[in-house]
Amino acid sequence: MGYLIGVAMVTCTVLIITKIWEMFMILFWRPYTLTKHFGKQGVMGPPYSFLSGSLHEIKTMTKNAREQLMDTHSHDITHRVLPHYQKWSSLYGETFLYWFETDPRICIADPELAKEILSNKFGFYAKPKTRPSIIAMIGDGLVLINGLEWVKRRRILNPAFSMDKLKIMISRMAACTISMLDEWKSQAMEAKDKFKTLEMNEEFRELTADIISHTAFGVSFVQGKEAFNAQRELQYYCAASSVNVFIPGTQYLPTSTNLRIWKLDRKIKKSLQCIIESRLHSQPSSGSSDFSYGDDLLGVMMDTSKTNNGPQLKMNEIIEECKTFFFAGHETTSNWLTWTVFLLSLHKEWQEKLKEEVLHNCGMEIPDADMLSKLKMVNMVLLEALRLYCPVIELQRVASEDMKLGNLLIPKETCLAIPITMIHRSKEYWGEDANEFNPLRFKNGVSKAAKHPNALLAFSVGPRNCIGQNFAMMEAKTVMALILQRFSWSLSPDYKHAPANNLTLQPQHGLPIIVKPLHL
Repeated sequence: MGYLIGVAMVTCTVLIITKIWEMFMILFWRPYTLTKHFGKQGVMGPPYSFLSGSLHEIKTMTKNAREQLMDTHSHDITHRVLPHYQKWSSLYGETFLYWFETDPRICIADPELAKEILSNKFGFYAKPKTRPSIIAMIGDGLVLINGLEWVKRRRILNPAFSMDKLKIMISRMAACTISMLDEWKSQAMEAKDKFKTLEMNEEFRELTADIISHTAFGVSFVQGKEAFNAQRELQYYCAASSVNVFIPGTQYLPTSTNLRIWKLDRKIKKSLQCIIESRLHSQPSSGSSDFSYGDDLLGVMMDTSKTNNGPQLKMNEIIEECKTFFFAGHETTSNWLTWTVFLLSLHKEWQEKLKEEVLHNCGMEIPDADMLSKLKMVNMVLLEALRLYCPVIELQRVASEDMKLGNLLIPKETCLAIPITMIHRSKEYWGEDANEFNPLRFKNGVSKAAKHPNALLAFSVGPRNCIGQNFAMMEAKTVMALILQRFSWSLSPDYKHAPANNLTLQPQHGLPIIVKPLHL
């Protein structure tokens, strides 16, 4: 017995020493050696602080930035949404090292290097590990997964975003939009002066949630509203904690925040499961082998569960993908539309140009795919809105092996941060008017708009580019065309210009817009 106790004590001692050594390497030795490693390559940055890295400084700068308002006509937003990048790039150059807790991050603001990272086809630059709260919100789906699992799911989901299927969805997008616009007109007609001030960010949030509900899941916004509201609240928690130190394991503690996150996660899953079960019940009792659950996103995913050929998705994987697309399918587009309306309220001459183009090519008809393809100026304005107010503020990848990137030697597990907001404003690539609204820069297409063909990274590039890119563009053009047919608008004097990083780029104080029907 004494022998066994002695062996157990020795084993415990070895485990404790091993764990202490691992902690020493993570908390002290690795930051020290990597700082030296990058310093020899001329890459400097703010000093590493125990456990938190650069988080305290990031948190302080972010808090100070959010307290300041901007000139309404200024589009130079980097100092407000990425204040640490702005400061450190001015001190250390556009390539610098900083620490997110104990994880090293290298800022890569060169479009050529960004292209090399994002276009790698061998998985050498993977998606980084994500905090549990974000996984609960956005789902462990296509946006976050890596490796062969990502290849399988991308292959399954690609057919749902073919151009033929997207063209069919235009009528559903238009129906959702017209329902919203009819309500706008009704509210304006009831007002004394025949115009109405609307909180446009909220309007577009509900609209794009309605559109993704109808087009991807075949249900109305009412049925998906519980998931939508739960995801919005989760987004608040994720944004609030994004610059706090995260200690692995704390996500399992029954804190008030964790209890709320668990409850919201259950709500999202329950809502989506109800939608899936409703679709399951639509299968004929005969169980015909050629039966399809539908040609939308949910139908494509569910069809894989009943086939023996090709890759399949399990029910829990379908739920995770539903979470991903329910969030990604409305959040980014709603913000894109919000900022487009904002820019057109500042530049009335462009609002009139677009109105003329839409009426010339579409009249008062609901636009179809051919009509939308002729809206060249609408396309240019949408691209310029993406450049100046891209909903996705930065991209991140992690080196899965020791890599050579340009002239840099990147050690394994180093995170590479690509600040889209900064690249989209680089005067080196976009010219001296980089901070100004100039849609004409896109008159010859995206690849010729800047001095580098990949200087616009709104949808990323390479094999992991946004699978919903064509869906989002078609949706944005449809919505803008229908609004331009029916309304003029201007910025409310109550608007406060404060773009904010809430995981996506949003107006911190909302976007109050005065809308007036063109046809009373």
